[in-house]
Amino acid sequence: MPHAHALAAPDRAALQRDTALALGCAMLALLAAALAARLLAGFGGWYLAKALVLFGLGAACVWQGLADHAPHRRFGMANAITLARLALAALLAAAVGEPVAARPPLAWAAVVLATLTAVLDAVDGPLARARGQASAFGARFDMETDALLILVLSALVLEFGKAGAWVLAAGGMRYAFVLAARLWPWLDAPLPPSWRRKTVCVVQIVALIVSLGPVVPPAWSSASAAASLALLAWSFAVDIVWLAHARRRPTEVRP
Repeated sequence: MPHAHALAAPDRAALQRDTALALGCAMLALLAAALAARLLAGFGGWYLAKALVLFGLGAACVWQGLADHAPHRRFGMANAITLARLALAALLAAAVGEPVAARPPLAWAAVVLATLTAVLDAVDGPLARARGQASAFGARFDMETDALLILVLSALVLEFGKAGAWVLAAGGMRYAFVLAARLWPWLDAPLPPSWRRKTVCVVQIVALIVSLGPVVPPAWSSASAAASLALLAWSFAVDIVWLAHARRRPTEVRP
């Protein structure tokens, strides 16, 4: 079945050209930043490859999901900002396995980079709505970038010795939910917009960034990460219960 807002061939081609340009520019910027980071921080030879591979996987997902950006013909500034967030998350992810925690200046650099990535999250959504460029693609792109950032931050918190291996549950929860939806398709039904969901996501990201701070003792960072993880688990549980009830009431008008 064709997409409900399928683009005509010329419009689809225009969107693909614009997206390819955005992806290419982001890849070049990432390459330059990764090379600079490797030279200045003395990272290993795999740092550049890790950053490029992760960004490349994200870029492939962006390309595959373009149909949901219809009827827009341009990639859009809001999606470009989300793409920048993806690139920053890739730089952070590539730092896993590098001697960052042992060098306070590098640890603070990771905190600053993570904070910038989180702050940009407050820009892309409002910008898309203000410009009339909001789409299912943009919303999904933003959500998956948030999920990746949480996974990367939880891995860094573990590597920094600021919490136990259980902190990885924060990063893995979204992906476990997606896998569960393949077994139980009712979990893949659309959810109503929720400020609770957005707030919990912000709290989770902020708690993990704070935990990375070199001046934060492991006992405090562990407690902060545990509290935010419990909050995230509660939020997922609320959504699962809502979906379970909606499954039993297929004809009910959803909020």
